[in-house]
Amino acid sequence: MRRHLQSLDDFTKEELLGFIDRAILLKKERAAGVKHQQLAGKIVGLIFEKPSTRTRVSFEAAMYGLGGQVIFLSGRDTQLARSEPLKDMARVMARYVDGIVVRTFGQKVVTELAEYSSVPVINALTDLHHPCQILSDIMTVVEKKGNIEALKIAWIGDGNNMANSWIQAAGRIGFELILACPEGYDPDSEILAAAQKESAKPITVLRSPQEAVAAADVINTDVWASMGQESEQDERLAIFQPLQINAELMSKAPADAIVLHCLPAHREEEITEEVLESVRCVAFDQAENKMHMHKSILEQLLKG
Repeated sequence: MRRHLQSLDDFTKEELLGFIDRAILLKKERAAGVKHQQLAGKIVGLIFEKPSTRTRVSFEAAMYGLGGQVIFLSGRDTQLARSEPLKDMARVMARYVDGIVVRTFGQKVVTELAEYSSVPVINALTDLHHPCQILSDIMTVVEKKGNIEALKIAWIGDGNNMANSWIQAAGRIGFELILACPEGYDPDSEILAAAQKESAKPITVLRSPQEAVAAADVINTDVWASMGQESEQDERLAIFQPLQINAELMSKAPADAIVLHCLPAHREEEITEEVLESVRCVAFDQAENKMHMHKSILEQLLKG
């Protein structure tokens, strides 16, 4: 039976932890020189309406690293730019490839492709969710800090797609999550309410970044203006400035707290150069882990 990854709510706690455990093993095997060929003969189609360096390269490297092949299509290369019905594109693409990875704006694009595709559809980012990124982030946390269920995670910044997927992960897996967001920039209220109802640990939204990091094991942030929000850049800079991850804020956190950033980083905006380049920041390990996590996701979904 085909499975899609539209959001983290599509999988059980055990399945999500399984993605992480498998990614860690695949990473160790690659370091030991093991040649992976699990997806030899398979083809994945990458449809990117939103450009990305890390997401594209990590998915392509993951698929090639499993022995498979990749076809990349930007938004202008597909019928999305010409208003072909998504259900038609899904049914045709599914006859050419063994899986479809989509990076787009609206979640409804992924939802409709998944509804009509006979092969797995993987959400590589929408304005509402970023499930693959959060799985690779959690993988990084597990490598650095151990059992995530025993940790306290802080999210500092916009209540964006990253925040929404962190909330779903906290609800499903069961770890404490505190989000510090400016008023008016909270995460999706329905996603938050559902996760709070499910979670075994508190999921809290507040305004003070100092309060959020006070006992945090992990401090996580993202750019203040995401793709498509460029017109809001100046306004957001003023509103979000008190939430910058800097030395002063880090002094309020435990000494062994680590810092995550999904990159690209706007240095001296959401995070300072000093913190990004410090030993406490694991952003570049986090970026590498995207490839290993994508291997895990592709392997499990495409093999069935």
